[in-house]
Amino acid sequence: MSSTVYIIICALLSVAVLLGISLMSRVKTAVAGNLISAFSVFLAIIVTLLFNNILESWSIYLFMLVGVLIGGAFAVRVKMIQMPQLVALFNGVGGLASALVGILSLLGIGIIAGEYLVFVNVTSVLAIIIGLVTLTGSLVAAGKLHKLLPQKPVIWKNHSAILNFSLIVLIMTAIFSAFSKNISFGVEIALVVSIIVSLLFGYAFAIRVGGADMPITISLLNSLSGVAGAIAGMAVSDLLLVSVGGIVGASGLLLTQIMCRAMNRSLKDILTGKTSVTGKIAVTGKIPDQIGLSHDVITGAAVPGNDEHEPIEVASVEVSEKTTEEILKSAKSVIIVPGYGMALAQAQHLVRQLADILEANGAEVKYAIHPVAGRMPGHMNVLLAEADVPYEKLFEMDAVNDDFVTTDVAIVIGANDVINPAAREAKDTPIFGMPVLNVDQAKEIFICNYDLNPGYAGVDNPLYRRTEGLHLLLGDAKDSLNEIIAKLN
Repeated sequence: MSSTVYIIICALLSVAVLLGISLMSRVKTAVAGNLISAFSVFLAIIVTLLFNNILESWSIYLFMLVGVLIGGAFAVRVKMIQMPQLVALFNGVGGLASALVGILSLLGIGIIAGEYLVFVNVTSVLAIIIGLVTLTGSLVAAGKLHKLLPQKPVIWKNHSAILNFSLIVLIMTAIFSAFSKNISFGVEIALVVSIIVSLLFGYAFAIRVGGADMPITISLLNSLSGVAGAIAGMAVSDLLLVSVGGIVGASGLLLTQIMCRAMNRSLKDILTGKTSVTGKIAVTGKIPDQIGLSHDVITGAAVPGNDEHEPIEVASVEVSEKTTEEILKSAKSVIIVPGYGMALAQAQHLVRQLADILEANGAEVKYAIHPVAGRMPGHMNVLLAEADVPYEKLFEMDAVNDDFVTTDVAIVIGANDVINPAAREAKDTPIFGMPVLNVDQAKEIFICNYDLNPGYAGVDNPLYRRTEGLHLLLGDAKDSLNEIIAKLN
């Protein structure tokens, strides 16, 4: 294969990957976009083997088979609720792959550097650094999501100093690698220092990010995995790897920026753990609801400004003259707000069933999707698509927020921080200024949450104290939805 043909093929495959990513931004075409991108990457592997004349190396096919088997096992065994952890893990694996390429390139294995040895060494070290930071950061993110690690920010003594010092060491190591060929054991020193400090830095920066900010963190790590791949491509002079890695890095960075703007937060505050709080207060009392249940309120997490941890009495919900059945059957407009609790309860199919019943009774049903609902970008969209919810009924926050004030009923399924009105006025809280869904403006509100614990941000939700038009259905969302559905049938 000539270099000209190879460059043309690289350009076409890069465009195909871009097309796939573009299609994945819309629910209706997401599956097709994913298939196009996956098939393009498969063709990229074949083209790379052909161009470098390594088709006859049987070990490559053995390792490819192992990868296919592992990937197939994940696809079959991993549940939808575990998808955020899996995405984080995949980001880490991508970073590890780039780091391994960087390690081999730095050691001069499999490449001919020639007069470009300085460039190869520097890009190799950068690939190692960014790849291993992505690996450890992704493993921490997956551990937090899977509750193997604390989901609240973990702040060490002198945490910022450790991160700053590690970053300086990594920068100096990258510079040192440019001159390592003239120093005894210079390459080995650069390799060892870059590996150890990168692993420490990745762990240190990820461990102090709160669980509520995992969607943004995962998006950033996805971007870093692409950047690491692009730099590894530079180290081994692979045009296709540079191109596709750059596309992944840029798209991930753009998504990260969009999500930060949607939350009105800076990436710096998120990465330094300033968007969550720790501590506990007790919330006591009994909350009656319209279905005839009475649930004990479970101890919640802290709200800033309550250092003595005194119990807070939650006012009882005023029982209206209308029953749940009458309220929902007479509703002409309904907005459903899904959250992470829906994912935990795997209640998306019951949500779709409830929506079908409401529509059969003449109601217009919409789904309000907050940009960071769930634990990864598009988490709610994926779950609702699994339940065959029509994509045209999914509305982003900006498109639906003004509709709450004229909506008859808002139904919340496992959401907390994204509907917390404290974000508008509680200046001393980490969610202040974050755009939230205007659920509190609806005429009637049904909240199907497991308990009254604050969300990951640790901020008490004043919506739970509303005394009119609020119907709290505490417990497993599946049970609550089943009872509502039973009342309507």
